[in-house]
Amino acid sequence: MPELPEVETVARGVDKHVRGDRIVHAWFSNLPQPFKTPPSQQAKGLAGRAILAVHRTGKHIVFELGALGKESGRSATSTKKGAEPAGQWIVHLGMTGRLLVSVPDSPVAPHTHARLELASGRELRFVDPRRFGRLEFRELGGGEAFTAPGAEPLTIGAGEFAALFRRRHLPIKAALLNQGILSGVGNIYADESLFQAGIRPRRRTDRLTIAELDRLHTALRQVLNQAIRLGGSSVSDYVDADGARGFFQLEHCVYQRTGEPCRRCGTPVRRIELAGRGTHYCPKCQR
Repeated sequence: MPELPEVETVARGVDKHVRGDRIVHAWFSNLPQPFKTPPSQQAKGLAGRAILAVHRTGKHIVFELGALGKESGRSATSTKKGAEPAGQWIVHLGMTGRLLVSVPDSPVAPHTHARLELASGRELRFVDPRRFGRLEFRELGGGEAFTAPGAEPLTIGAGEFAALFRRRHLPIKAALLNQGILSGVGNIYADESLFQAGIRPRRRTDRLTIAELDRLHTALRQVLNQAIRLGGSSVSDYVDADGARGFFQLEHCVYQRTGEPCRRCGTPVRRIELAGRGTHYCPKCQR
C-alpha cells in the first residue's frame, strides 16, 4: 500500500499539473468499487469545479475545489486567487490505486474507475486493479473538511511525538503502524526508521527512553523526507502522477532484505511477524 512518501509524491505531481484547472465532466465506472460517496453524486458534485489545490493529508490525497456559480457548470472561483474551498474530492489509493494525469487519446488502462475531463484538455484517471481504493466527495458548506485520524509525522514536534507513545503498551512497530496515533506511516518506513534509530521493532513503547524516542522522531522524519526526495518506494504497483517509478527502494536498509547482510555491520537481516505484518530488522544494530 502506498505510504506517506508515495502519497505525497503523487499529490505534489497532480497539484503541479492540475492546480487552477477546471473539471468539465466526471465519469465513474459501474464496477464494484468501494466508493465512499455514490458515483452519481460524485460526478454531479465535481462537474464545473475549479481545482484550487491538491495536497496530502495522512495517506489521502485531497483536492480543494471551488464553489459553483449560478451559471450551470461554471466555477465561481476558477479565476480568483486565495478563494476558500467549497468542496473536496478525497482519494485513497488503497493497495494498488494510481492517480494519473493523461492526455485524452492515451490508452485507457484496465481497471480505470474514474476519468475527470479537465478544461485544459487533460484527463485525471484513477486506476485500481484490486479495488481497495476510496473515492469521496464532500460539500463544505455545512460539512466538515477532511482530517487525518492521527498526528502528522513531518511536522510533529519531538515532545509531542514522545507523548504519543510513552503511555501506551504496544510494540513500537505496531504503534507506528496505528493510523490513529500517527497518520501516513506504513510497513516500509516503520522498518527503515526503527533501523536508523537503532530500536528493535518488538520494544514496548512505554519502556523506550526519551532519548530513544527522540532518535526515532529524528530518524522517521529523515527517512520520510529522503523517500519523498527520491519519489517514494516502487516495490509493487506504485508510480507517480506521470507514471514514473520511485527510487527509494534502492536505499532500503532492512525492508524486504531478509538474510542479506546489514549495510552497517554485515549481520544477516532478520524477518519476523509483528502486528500481522512482515517486519525486518538487524539483530546487532537494533537493540
